[in-house]
Amino acid sequence: MTDQESTGRKVALVTGGGRGIGRATVLEFARAGFDVVINYSRSETPAQEVAGLAEGLGAKAMPVRADVTDDTAVREMAAAVAERFGRLDALVNNAGMTTDTPPSDLDGLSMAEWDRIFAVNVRGTFQVTRACVPLLRDSAPAAVVNLSSVVGLRPGPQPFPYAASKAAVANLTRTFAGALGPEIRVNAVAPGWMEGEWMEHALGDSYDELMARRAKRTPLRRCVTSDEVGTTIVNLATANPFVNGETVVIDGGYTATT
Repeated sequence: MTDQESTGRKVALVTGGGRGIGRATVLEFARAGFDVVINYSRSETPAQEVAGLAEGLGAKAMPVRADVTDDTAVREMAAAVAERFGRLDALVNNAGMTTDTPPSDLDGLSMAEWDRIFAVNVRGTFQVTRACVPLLRDSAPAAVVNLSSVVGLRPGPQPFPYAASKAAVANLTRTFAGALGPEIRVNAVAPGWMEGEWMEHALGDSYDELMARRAKRTPLRRCVTSDEVGTTIVNLATANPFVNGETVVIDGGYTATT
C-alpha cells in the first residue's frame, strides 16, 4: 500500500523546493493538508530542512534530487512519486535560474549561459509537466502552476535570457492549458520585486535603496514576500476551479499603475 492510500492526503510536487518561493510553497501545501515532494538539484541540505519543517506540519515529505533539464532524471522522479504516493494532485514548476550578466552587456553574455537558462526555465517546465501528466490525470481534477515573472510580461532590468525565458513560460502555460484540459488546469504566477536572497543577489549593495524606491511606487507600499507568492500558488492549485491559462501578477499593483 502506498503512503497516500494509507492517509488519503493529496500530494504536491514542487521543483526547486528547497529555497525561496519553492520553500514557501512546500510549507503552504503542508499547511493545506498535502503531502509534499521537494525536488532539488544541488541544494540537498535546504531540501532536507524544508522536508523536516513540512513533516512538523503533519505532511509526509519526500526530497528528490533531479536536474529538471535531464529528461531521464525527471521521468525517474515522476516514477518515484508514483511509487511512494500513488498520485499527484498539484505540480509547481518553480525551478529556475538567471545570470549575473546585465542586459547592458550584450557581448558579455555567453550563449552557454543563454542555453542553460532556457534549459532550466523553459525546457525543464515542459519536461517535468510532461512526465507528471499521467499521474495528474489519474488524480483529476489536478493543477499545474508555473513560475513566470513580471519581466516576462513587460520590459524590466533583468538579463535578456531570464526575461525571455519567463515570457516563454507564460506562453507555455497557455498552450498547456489548452492541451491538458479538462482534467488538468494550468496557470502561472508572475511575481514582482520580492524581498529576500534572489533580489539581494540581483541588486547587491543597492538592495535596500532600490527595494525602498520600488515599495514607494507600489500601491501597497511594499514589495512581495516569498510566503505571499507561495500562498497565491497554493490558492491557484486548490481553489479557483474555473481559472485556467492565466498568469497572475503578484506585485502589489505596481505594473497595473505605472
